[in-house]
Amino acid sequence: MTEPGELSDRERRAWYAFLTMQEDLRRHMNRQLLNDTGLSLADYAVLSTLWMQPDNSLRVFELRERLRWEKTRLTHQISRMVTRGQVERNPCADDPRGQQITLTPAGHEAITKAVPLHIDYVRRVFLDVVTPRQLDSLAALSEAVLDNLTTDEDPADT
Repeated sequence: MTEPGELSDRERRAWYAFLTMQEDLRRHMNRQLLNDTGLSLADYAVLSTLWMQPDNSLRVFELRERLRWEKTRLTHQISRMVTRGQVERNPCADDPRGQQITLTPAGHEAITKAVPLHIDYVRRVFLDVVTPRQLDSLAALSEAVLDNLTTDEDPADT
C-alpha cells in the first residue's frame, strides 16, 4: 500500500513514462523540424496556427489562447519571427489597443513546405507505432486530463 503523498509503482511507471515520452518527443520533433525546414517547433506552432485561419491572421490574445502559451513567451517568439520576416504585427481594425499577427508570404511558404514533412514525421514516430485502440485511449485520456485542468483552473490564471 502506498503512503499518502507517494506514487505506487504502477502510477510512477505511467507518470514518468508519460513525462519522458513528452520531453523526448518534443526534442526529437524540434530537431527534425530544424533539420528538414529550418523552423523550430515553436516557429511551426505559430505558423501552422496562423496558416489554418481563413485570413492567416489572429489577434495576439487569440493566438496565445490557441497555443496555450504564456504572454511573454509569445511576445518573444513573435518578435523573433517578425525579425526573420515570417509574420508581421498589424494594428487591429476594431481595437486600436490590439494587434493582429499575420503570416507573411515568406512565413506562408515556410509552413506550406513544413507541414507535409512534419506530418510524415509524426506518422512515422508516433501514429504508426500505436494501435487504433491505443490512439483512442490516448485521446480519451488527454481529454479527461484537460477537462480536469479546466475545472480545477485558478481564476487568476485566466
